[in-house]
Amino acid sequence: MSNIRITKQFSFETGHALYGYDGKCKNVHGHSYKLDVTVIGKPIDDTNHVKYGMVIDFSDLKKIVKEEIVEVFDHATVFNKNTPHVELAEELSNRGHNVLLVDYQPTSEMMVIDFAEKIKRRLPKNIQLHSLKLQETATSFAEWFAAENQ
Repeated sequence: MSNIRITKQFSFETGHALYGYDGKCKNVHGHSYKLDVTVIGKPIDDTNHVKYGMVIDFSDLKKIVKEEIVEVFDHATVFNKNTPHVELAEELSNRGHNVLLVDYQPTSEMMVIDFAEKIKRRLPKNIQLHSLKLQETATSFAEWFAAENQ
């Protein structure tokens, strides 16, 4: 049976600031992110299986990504917890804002690495994460490929 790639797209709104950066992105700002998640596997060939012919049910993939990424990052402001931004994060959190502290600079590049690890942990053993594409603006995105990260 052939390996087939399955892709599902997601979108979420997230704010962030890049501590120490020498441009505008040092300021708190937000993006309308788009995330393409591609997995690879063989379609189920058991004719008695309720998901016969599927690599993975799109709704199962959606559940994983929603729980691990979208519900966590949507309408949150992300800061690196190892920088003075932690003080701003505490103030915002005390005022009822959704703040997320991570142990990396919250660039698209680092976020896509984080997302890959979170998604890989939740996939069934017969399904592999093939790639992620995290689009920050209409013309800017970061990509992660399993083949380049083994």
